[in-house]
Amino acid sequence: MTRTARWRAGVRRAWPVAKYVIGLGLAALAFYQLAGHKSELNEASAALGHLRWEWVLLGAAAEAWSFLAFALLQRKMLRAGGVDVAVGPIAAITLAANSITNSLPAGSVIAPVYSFRQFRRQGADEALAGWSVVATFVAESVTLTVLAAIGASVAYAKGASLDLVGVIVTVLVLAIVMGVVFVQKRVLVRTVSAALHLCQRLTRWPRGELAAHMDRIILRLTAVRLSPRQMAGAVRLALANWLLDCGCLALSFPAVGAGVPWKGLLLAYGAGQLAANLPITPGGLGVVEGSLTIALVAYGGSAPSTVVAVLLYRVLSFWLALPIGWGAWTWLALTGRPHPRPMPAAAVDPAPPGTAGTGTAGTGTARTGSAGTGTTPAAAADPADSEDGTSPAVDR
Repeated sequence: MTRTARWRAGVRRAWPVAKYVIGLGLAALAFYQLAGHKSELNEASAALGHLRWEWVLLGAAAEAWSFLAFALLQRKMLRAGGVDVAVGPIAAITLAANSITNSLPAGSVIAPVYSFRQFRRQGADEALAGWSVVATFVAESVTLTVLAAIGASVAYAKGASLDLVGVIVTVLVLAIVMGVVFVQKRVLVRTVSAALHLCQRLTRWPRGELAAHMDRIILRLTAVRLSPRQMAGAVRLALANWLLDCGCLALSFPAVGAGVPWKGLLLAYGAGQLAANLPITPGGLGVVEGSLTIALVAYGGSAPSTVVAVLLYRVLSFWLALPIGWGAWTWLALTGRPHPRPMPAAAVDPAPPGTAGTGTAGTGTARTGSAGTGTTPAAAADPADSEDGTSPAVDR
């Protein structure tokens, strides 16, 4: 047995215990991080003493449907690759990944890896799991910037004075370019292959068996296709996710007895969600509240009522979702078992010129602004998923 094989076998034997130890450690770290923000919860509880509960319940329902739309979006991406995941498990994965994003340092990096591994356990191969994570991120990014651009056009005069229009238009252009590159398979494969070749030249990594494995995953990307109907469905779900979440924000105003500042609502919401993705605090804690409040007050909202409405919105969309998400994480950790994976489909298009390697064998987001990846999903495969201690088969 080679040294690599012995190492993999050791990891496979230790992983069933190690994953629970690591999970408990991450949960403890999350609670430690959140304990430092008790003042925000205390402020919210004091300010939210007099609420109109019928509006609060409507806001909570809108937020729940927003989470469901995001979960169904991920489910649609997996189904495009031939893996059908039940609504219950995919909703649990969505809630758990959201809590990881919003409560752990570097959560926006950890959550996509977590989603990737959970998709693998639901029967997807490495390529489909990674592709689904990235496809969800692209769909959410493009639709969010489109909504923010619509909001900028509605509130153009004041938006320009706040220097938000130029930023949002720039982000919109970049998001559309990213979407086009992702949809065009040949362009996507060439882009990923070029990045891999550049990395090999500069760092001499990856090499050998790992490089060949990554080449096969790149080639497999051409096997996952979205039909026009599937693309339209994905866009509808991504828009529903953001619009329902924005609806929760809007419903928070009548819940505290204030009028909704409709003119700047979409623009302020888009800017707040873009700010949530900045790697400053977990889940944009403090950043989202500040950016939303400043923008909404600038567009005519009353300062005292806007502060309370934004706090209520964050209670419903952020704080209430955290314990639910960690409960979902616990349920998945205790009950989740790997599902049989289908044989990978052969790539339809031939490998374009410049694709690394010669392999022929045949890629998920915390919501809340869903989050970027920044991690190569293939490297995050669960060692326990392999039956013989070797690398898992390329599927998903």
